[in-house]
Amino acid sequence: MPSSSATDSARSTPSGGVQSLERAFDLLERMADAGGEVGLSELSASSGLPLPTIHRLMRTLVACGYVRQQPNRRYALGPRLIRLGESASRLLGTWARPYLARLVEETGETANMALLDGDEIVYVAQVPSKHSMRMFTEVGRRVLPHSTGVGKALLAGFPPEEVRALLARTGMPAATDKTITTADGFLAALEDVRRAGYAIDDNEQEIGVRCLAVSVPDSPTAAAISISGPAGRVTEDATERIVPVLQQTALELSQALASSGSSGSSGI
Repeated sequence: MPSSSATDSARSTPSGGVQSLERAFDLLERMADAGGEVGLSELSASSGLPLPTIHRLMRTLVACGYVRQQPNRRYALGPRLIRLGESASRLLGTWARPYLARLVEETGETANMALLDGDEIVYVAQVPSKHSMRMFTEVGRRVLPHSTGVGKALLAGFPPEEVRALLARTGMPAATDKTITTADGFLAALEDVRRAGYAIDDNEQEIGVRCLAVSVPDSPTAAAISISGPAGRVTEDATERIVPVLQQTALELSQALASSGSSGSSGI
């Protein structure tokens, strides 16, 4: 008779996957949701899986380097995941480029995609405007979230106490005299983002530059897209025209990222 581990690994699921693989990835996701370090009992309580099953899966993940066991016997996400995450982030930017290119065509301004990486914003893709006067942000550039539209769009979905903790870690240096430099002021700005459905960087990162940003709903990692341009072009009237285009593009990008096995037909 086959062992229980062999049975688990061979058993298929209604989705056509392998049960043990699906369970292993589910545990990794639960570890990430818990902050990266958990105990077996916590995983058992949240997943509903029996402890022997979790222990067997974790032992395999430890052996592969995707999880490591701490001296306190708890389990933490392992360093091999970093390489996978970095590669996936680069690909996410590549997949987004057709959507950003369409944003440029429809708005006339430079389009960007950014992720929240730890406490920082990292730009992973950009398609420049065709105007001779245009904004340019180097892909890979890292900035603090409090002075950017994409930072506001991303953090608007976080609980206030988590935002305060992040701001306490990073500080809130002023990039310009328009930069929000207090936690209360930033939380009020996030409330405006939630109410309006989009974020604005109004000369807060660079004088003379305005950015409009929205988050990408249900993205596998916290992501936002934006347009940026001279304040003389990204006016209040232009904002009314651009924001619906940004929101629709974010929705279509979200649907494309969530679709399984249909990337060829979605344009990514």
